[in-house]
Amino acid sequence: MSTKVKGLLERLHDGEFVICAEGYGFYFEREGYLQLGPGVPMIVKEHPELVKNSYRTFVRAGSDVVLALTYYGHRAKLAVIGKEDLVEEINKSALRMAREVADETGTLMAGNLCNTNIYNADDAERIEQIKEMFKEQVEWAVEADADFILAETYTYYGEALLALETIKQYGKGLPAVLTLAPFVVPTRNGHAVTADKVLLSDACAKLKSAGAAVVGLNCRRGPDSIIPLMKEIKDACQGPLAAIPVPYRTTKEEPTFFMLKDPMTNKPVFYTHDADIFYCSREDIKRFGSTCKEMGIQFVGVCCGNRPFYTCALAESLGRSPEASRYTPDMSRHYVYGVNPKVKKDVADQSLNLYHTHGDIDE
Repeated sequence: MSTKVKGLLERLHDGEFVICAEGYGFYFEREGYLQLGPGVPMIVKEHPELVKNSYRTFVRAGSDVVLALTYYGHRAKLAVIGKEDLVEEINKSALRMAREVADETGTLMAGNLCNTNIYNADDAERIEQIKEMFKEQVEWAVEADADFILAETYTYYGEALLALETIKQYGKGLPAVLTLAPFVVPTRNGHAVTADKVLLSDACAKLKSAGAAVVGLNCRRGPDSIIPLMKEIKDACQGPLAAIPVPYRTTKEEPTFFMLKDPMTNKPVFYTHDADIFYCSREDIKRFGSTCKEMGIQFVGVCCGNRPFYTCALAESLGRSPEASRYTPDMSRHYVYGVNPKVKKDVADQSLNLYHTHGDIDE
């Protein structure tokens, strides 16, 4: 049994901010343990010790939530790689480890539902297939004693609603956090819409009315292009909101990381797996966190591309000092840029001149 800590709803009711570290798929792809394309978290079966350690690492960096690594762990995705028979094993293992780490660290544990990539509102058989996939994942999360369920990355309002309805029916009262993915670029009268052409702000308001504890956006857009959409949602929707961007410098002209192009080759970087050239700085993430704090957006995190130092920066922007903050850079003691009395000024001055000055060097 889990050791009960202050729950999600209580934290939100008391005006607290909840940090939820995400982005395990990209994280493990960069480490060489997950294949982008299918994106299936086979690492849960093949290297469970690494998964469990990553849970601990993100908590140490400031996450209030251990999110079970079941993103793209549903039947539709496992079928793509011929591993559908492993769906229960992978889900239960990811959930069990998440529960264990949450209990060790006094944090919340969340089950995870996600986009299926097979949604078609006009295909009744497909809808039933999705419902069954959601149902089993919700039941496994309940069995693992999850504190709440995060259902995320839905480009279709209709699919998000299916996820919410499944959580309400089979989740034994667990709170549901529902986040839409602002992937669609075409707008309606200048306002963002879902893939089924519902205004994002209206979709969030409808999901809130249907029983979601928290609604908002995750993935696809970086801090600078997700915040304007969150402002629209805040105007239309009461109650706790979520904002979980990707850590890439998306812009008004290239609002999603699918659109980013390498300035040297003009090739889309997402398809070539080179979006890292657009990584946010820690200051970008701190600025995002400060903006969320000012706007009262209480459920925050970083999605695909997240690293522990981003989660730590986000925590620090909210006035926290997680364990990882012990090693936050202190450039006042750097041998070139330092101002600490123990830094040798003659070395610093000479280094600055050599490292920052163009032109021929004096003899």
